[in-house]
Amino acid sequence: MLDKEHLDQIAKELHRWEAETVAPSLARFPERADSFETSAGPTARLYTPLDGAGLNYLDDLGFPGKYPYTRGVQPLMYRSRLWTMRQYAGFGTAEETNRKFRFLLSQGQMGLSVAFDLPTQIGYDSDDPHAEGEVGQAGVAIDSLCDMEALFDGIPLDRVSISMTINAPAAVLLAMLIAAAEKQGVLVAKLQGTTQNDILKEYLARGTYIFPLRPSLRLAADLITYAAREVPKWNSISVSGYHIRDAGATAVQEMAFALANAVTYIEAVRERGLEVDEFAPRISWIFNTQNNFFEEIAKYRALRRMWARLLRERFGARDPRSWMFRTHVQTGGATLTAQQPLNNIVRAAFQALATVLGGVQSLALSCYDEALALPTDEAQQIALRTQQIIAYETGVTDTVDPLAGSYFVEYLTNELERRAMQYLDRIEAMGGMVAAIEAGYVQREIQESAYAWQRAVESGEKVIVGVNRFMAEQEAQNGVPGPRAPVVRVFHVPPAVAEAQIGRLNRLRAERDSAAVEAALGRLRQAAAGDDNLLPPILDAVKVYATLGEICGTLRAVFGEYQEFAFVH
Repeated sequence: MLDKEHLDQIAKELHRWEAETVAPSLARFPERADSFETSAGPTARLYTPLDGAGLNYLDDLGFPGKYPYTRGVQPLMYRSRLWTMRQYAGFGTAEETNRKFRFLLSQGQMGLSVAFDLPTQIGYDSDDPHAEGEVGQAGVAIDSLCDMEALFDGIPLDRVSISMTINAPAAVLLAMLIAAAEKQGVLVAKLQGTTQNDILKEYLARGTYIFPLRPSLRLAADLITYAAREVPKWNSISVSGYHIRDAGATAVQEMAFALANAVTYIEAVRERGLEVDEFAPRISWIFNTQNNFFEEIAKYRALRRMWARLLRERFGARDPRSWMFRTHVQTGGATLTAQQPLNNIVRAAFQALATVLGGVQSLALSCYDEALALPTDEAQQIALRTQQIIAYETGVTDTVDPLAGSYFVEYLTNELERRAMQYLDRIEAMGGMVAAIEAGYVQREIQESAYAWQRAVESGEKVIVGVNRFMAEQEAQNGVPGPRAPVVRVFHVPPAVAEAQIGRLNRLRAERDSAAVEAALGRLRQAAAGDDNLLPPILDAVKVYATLGEICGTLRAVFGEYQEFAFVH
């Protein structure tokens, strides 16, 4: 953006500064031994216009609300509308989670984000032997339409957006929500929200898969296709970098692997006859903000630009809404520490600030006590208040993309994009993401990054406050009386929850029309053996109160189950 003569002059003066100013300072005050780097590589001492000399303002940055959306997907961003504040919640029975949802809405939350328990996530009913000890523990237990009705009792589904973190059985849970909305008298076309429905990342990072990879991809694509035609305001997939990052990936890997997954979904849905502009505007995202402040800001700017170019140039999307990268963010769960847990309030606050400066559309904070248990109401309230303080007290929402033009931020934005594109090209050369997963390539990359990070923490190269430096034990060893550790109230789900849930399930089975259930499951089995879209027969089964376990069991009988394999170096 500057002429060559000016850049040459800056380069000359930079060299003189290093020789005449930096060198004497280093002789007196050597640099710290800390690691100065991001996943974009080592961090330089100083950034100047030389680091962005190739940047073309109109092509690479432009204006907010216009291609390539580097500076934001809305023209006025937070001056016009704040991000959605949506804390992740769910535990125990549907009635208990319903009370939690009402509490969060009363505190000013703008939408609901549902956490499901482990049996629900992997398609088992609460009375299945595989579910023992897990019912209602990590989220709410949903066995049938009966539970879904209770979950949203008194919550108007045409006025509150619902996000559901569910993947392998996402089609079943969306069908239950549709049926529950119909029972409320809500038109399906008015439903707003998101199903995560990102099954590919389960094979990379999280493990709540059910079926083999290719039938799972079919289910995800069927849901996207059905929603595009029948539930037009619904975000039918939320492609997740979050879980990839929490599994140990770097920021660059998080970006690249999530984008590669999205490419796979787009290709699968296009094979079903949809044009990209029919469904791409409803592709949403969830990413993970961790502790490297400027890297995280640059990450969201780079992702917007990469997505816009990918959709317009590779897939030929013509609708500007298809080019817009709209993401929810959860602050980094993997960065929470069980040691000195109140420090997590500070971590989440800085992560949230970086997220907002990165220009996202929706945000949830991981609560300070989540390294210990499900969050308490107090912890949820602090997380929500943190967002509200950022929104209303700090001034960072007063102007759009306030860090644009920073030599460091623009360099990081460009470098993160460049390195992520290298991964995308490598995966494409392997035959795409499915082939890369089947070869174990992506899993190995994440495992190696996680291992490198853990070694750096254990050696002290990476400082984690309260874990490997500034511990209470150190204060005691140095004869300094440390402050008395605060009592952190830990939330526990009582065992009676499972008993209540199984009791409800038994009553349902006794009262429903068993013949109608068997007939609906038979039609689902037949559809699964063919190539019809599976959402209509799943919806039919849900409406006659077939359970989640029965529906997923029917599909298991046709598709089989995924068997994980170990990677040998």
